[in-house]
Amino acid sequence: HSFALTADGSVWSWGDGDYGKLGHGDTQLQLLPKQVEALAGRRVVAVSAGREHSLALTADGAVWSWGWGGEGMLGHGDEQIQSLPMRIEALAGQRVVAVSASLLHSLALTANGDVWSWGRGGQGLLGHGDQQRQLLPKKVEALADQRVVAVSAGGSHSLALTADGALWSWGWGGFGKLGHGDEQRQLLPKKVEAL
Repeated sequence: HSFALTADGSVWSWGDGDYGKLGHGDTQLQLLPKQVEALAGRRVVAVSAGREHSLALTADGAVWSWGWGGEGMLGHGDEQIQSLPMRIEALAGQRVVAVSASLLHSLALTANGDVWSWGRGGQGLLGHGDQQRQLLPKKVEALADQRVVAVSAGGSHSLALTADGALWSWGWGGFGKLGHGDEQRQLLPKKVEAL
């Protein structure tokens, strides 16, 4: 599925509607872009399409999620399907500036440079030092002393860029995708020394 974000902050979606991931309150296929009415009146500044779920960031720093909730990837403390955007209350005290949705997990970056992750924890892709799933957003403490400026959630790994220009990666290392010269998994963020 796909999203478009307009200059006035409205969101349009189209494609496969399974699990309500288009945000229209149903599971219908959309052959043409259709405005996500549930977000009308809110100024959205970023959207991210995962495989079966979606994230939106509004100008006030709030994060909204919808679609399939398996593994807790919607961040609402359960595994329920949400066919309409729902605010992630666990992040209400944070000013989020970026979001990234992937296959089974999600990432959020706050204005003070902290990274939060939730969803499937297999292969360490949440960066908490274990393989536990997280039904609610949890701060990646291993990056607490770094000022992160960008995040990206891959299908089975995660990346963070810090203000000093360093890249950190964690999760499944198959095919060398973490950039550490091997195929080992990393349960905690590790700096990519080759860069």
